[in-house]
Amino acid sequence: MSVDATQVAAGASLPTMKIDTLAVDFTDEQKRYLEGFTTGLQISRVGRGLGGGGSAGKANAEPVGPDALHIKAQDKVIASGKKLADQEKFKRDEHPFDAYPRLRQQALDNTPPSPADNFRWRYYGIFYVAPTQDSYMSRLRIPNGIMKHWQMSGLADLADELCGPYSHVTTRANLQLREIPPKNAVKLIEGIQDLGLCSRGSGADNIRNVTGTPTAGVDPQEIIDTRPYAREWHYHILNDRSLYGLPRKFNVAFDGAGRIAVLEETNDIAFTAYEVKEGFGVEPGIWFRLGLGGITGHKDFAKYSGIIVKPEQATAVADAIVRVFIDHGDRTNRNKARLKYVLDAMGHDGFLKLVEERLKTPFTRVPEEAFTPRPAADRMAHVGVHKQKQDGLNWIGVSLPLGKLSCDQMRGLAKVSRDLGDGEIRLTVWQNLLISGVRDENVELAIAAIKQIGLAVEVSHIRAGLIACTGNAGCRFAASNTKRSAAEIGDWCEPRVAMDKPVNIHVTGCHHSCAQHYISDIGLIGARVPVNEDDTVEGYHLFTGGGFGPDADVGQEVYHDLKAEDAPKTVEGLLKAYIAHRSSPDETFLSFARRHDGETLRKLADAQVSA
Repeated sequence: MSVDATQVAAGASLPTMKIDTLAVDFTDEQKRYLEGFTTGLQISRVGRGLGGGGSAGKANAEPVGPDALHIKAQDKVIASGKKLADQEKFKRDEHPFDAYPRLRQQALDNTPPSPADNFRWRYYGIFYVAPTQDSYMSRLRIPNGIMKHWQMSGLADLADELCGPYSHVTTRANLQLREIPPKNAVKLIEGIQDLGLCSRGSGADNIRNVTGTPTAGVDPQEIIDTRPYAREWHYHILNDRSLYGLPRKFNVAFDGAGRIAVLEETNDIAFTAYEVKEGFGVEPGIWFRLGLGGITGHKDFAKYSGIIVKPEQATAVADAIVRVFIDHGDRTNRNKARLKYVLDAMGHDGFLKLVEERLKTPFTRVPEEAFTPRPAADRMAHVGVHKQKQDGLNWIGVSLPLGKLSCDQMRGLAKVSRDLGDGEIRLTVWQNLLISGVRDENVELAIAAIKQIGLAVEVSHIRAGLIACTGNAGCRFAASNTKRSAAEIGDWCEPRVAMDKPVNIHVTGCHHSCAQHYISDIGLIGARVPVNEDDTVEGYHLFTGGGFGPDADVGQEVYHDLKAEDAPKTVEGLLKAYIAHRSSPDETFLSFARRHDGETLRKLADAQVSA
């Protein structure tokens, strides 16, 4: 017996799909089922551009809709004989935004997701983090890192009810909530939206939280307020489904030349504000200089050419860049799927030519001498009290213990912002936050209130620059408990080393480098350290001499396979060696570290006696 599917809706013919004759007698009802089953399969195949031979199949093979550009990119991979990465297959089989009913059902049943659904649910901003925890983590979207006091207070209430009773400020000026049982996942997602925030697209192969100058609009030295541009890009992403499902995650940042660095050069797209002088054939004034391909976990910074972009054109330019990346990004190897590798493969000029073709206009270019020098960032401006451009107002940088806030602290900070500030809370990439708009006469009252909830405004140079990712307490990729190690480093070094210059100490758990260890004065990346033939312990590889901004460079390895228990004393030795051997009291740790090779730094550090 054979069953032919020859006609479907509107009389469109489909290529024949045959089922081999079986030595079984079917009833009429069973035959009708097989006919319907076969027809349904054919319709599905043609609708996705996968139909068999025949003119009708070819005519309907072109994908349509907002996901078409991604399907076409996948089709090119398949046609070339290569295999799609598993995550690409997950997206192709079922778009995450089409699967919300199943997420709701999993919440009703309190069941964890399959591996495929764990990937899909990240489109809603939730990550199942087993085996480290049998729960979800949720990451938000907060454009430019600025939120209202009532949003912070509302998140505290949600965390108390649905999550672990705390939050983490991340290195993308964002918030994470953790320890979310499957039964609470949907209630949390929808509760976040009730607050006027969202988590949509904050994970998986999507454009992540948009960062900008945290002091935007209040900074005396900024040359442009980044808030409107970060906000425009944020909503552009949210409202265009075709911008979801990229070959890999994608980061965009805007730096307005304020006092607090945004680390935009670590992003796939960096918009860095510059003043362009007269006499170079373009309108003088404030432009964004365009940088591409930053990914410091892969030891690369965004590269700048002479391209400048009018601020009001930033969204259009970013959109064109992302769409060229969609067409050419690697969908077979996740380790090579970031923008950097597209740029490496075709060259920046070749890539930029494709972007210009999409924009239908050439980029504006100027020579290096056209730029007015930018004001320098202040490495301590994210903690303490600082004058705003508005007379009589200040921002207060609050130091958080490795980015962590209890729910009571979240509510307390929201109250301080509401009662004594301008009602805004500004997150930074340094895992802390600012309360802006505090009047001169209320500064001491605000500081007292902040101290009363167990947080600090004035901290040492060691504490101010101490950063750690989630670590293996909550991330399956991490090799070490980074937050515990960072706390131990701070507790050990702070009373033993009187640092009089800023120093950044970043502790990251794995090669993803969420804490950006490569760009730190002292950076540690988690590793399993052998202690005998059969056993390992938690530990790190330690780097020094990394930098950002004008000093951007990747640090050099100084210690390999350092046990976690030895990290505090090792960092102490390096800091003491700096103080003892710096060329002058004005020399920074960065300059000191770069003057010496790794072997010399080890000898200098090991010679220091711990108190």
